[in-house]
Amino acid sequence: MAIHQKSATIDVAKVKELSKLEGQFLADKIARDEELSRIIKGEDDRILLVIGPCSSDNEEAVLEYAKRLSALQEKVKDKIFMVMRVYTAKPRTNGDGYKGLMHQPDTSKLPDLINGIAAVRNLHYRVITETGLTTADEMLYPSNLSLVDDLVSYHAIGARSVEDQEHRFVASGIDAPVGMKNPTSGNLNVMFNGIYAAQNSQNFIFQNAEVDTDGNPLAHVILRGAVNEHGENEPNYYYDILLKAITQYEKMGLVNPFIVIDTNHDNSGKQYLEQIRIVRQTLINRDWNEKIRQYVRGFMIESYLEDGRQDSPEIFGKSITDPCLGWEKTEELVQEIYATLSK
Repeated sequence: MAIHQKSATIDVAKVKELSKLEGQFLADKIARDEELSRIIKGEDDRILLVIGPCSSDNEEAVLEYAKRLSALQEKVKDKIFMVMRVYTAKPRTNGDGYKGLMHQPDTSKLPDLINGIAAVRNLHYRVITETGLTTADEMLYPSNLSLVDDLVSYHAIGARSVEDQEHRFVASGIDAPVGMKNPTSGNLNVMFNGIYAAQNSQNFIFQNAEVDTDGNPLAHVILRGAVNEHGENEPNYYYDILLKAITQYEKMGLVNPFIVIDTNHDNSGKQYLEQIRIVRQTLINRDWNEKIRQYVRGFMIESYLEDGRQDSPEIFGKSITDPCLGWEKTEELVQEIYATLSK
């Protein structure tokens, strides 16, 4: 095989001991995870926000953001529950684009995956223990799940992974919520087939052993927009598409129906300020239709300390991948959501 081992085999148990939640930190995480589960099951009517930087490239900037978000969460906790995006791996297969903290823990140096693993665990651990928030990450590599499964409270499966059988099967064995995005084509059937697979028990080979899974009743929809054959963005947060998604949920008999609107990506065309309008329009749609209110109960929002993006990490807290809302606009948007829900 043309695969060449560059390091010793990773001792997962040893890696986990370096940043292990214990005592009150563990108890607090378990309590928040239970709250999140009740929200997705419809037992708690708060709105879920999966919110934070497009990619977590700088530990100190991410922690500064987390501290601000934690203080904001306290102010809106009776209407809104926030899980912070701590995304540490990015889908980059063409060219030399930034692949995330997992690959490159120091953006000024060459890729270093072994130290990247430690950096990823340390960042999730610090956000949890220093701010009281719980975290979300993208499950880009299913084989790496065991490296972070004790820390991450919400797993997202991206548009380019949702059709992959291994992602679907591994999702069926996770005991935490898994949000599954529609593919870039916008085909809702593909996404719903992925959710069906994730919600049901599966049998497959995982980490060199035959395994059975219990199925994940917390697997659910994330609508992130699409790209048509002409390369144009086609948003899918509109009223009629939401009703179509709800009909598909009911037709397939999936449990715990829950829809998250991804306000960036192909819904916004990566025009980050559009996220504000998309949230507003979705809240109006919820007011117009009881079913939409019942099913659409979450937003995924990309935000950081500074507005926009940059090509290299020169400005502290400004994204080096997709553009994000800055903190001032983020705080205003969350407070606007809170005020709308309080009417």
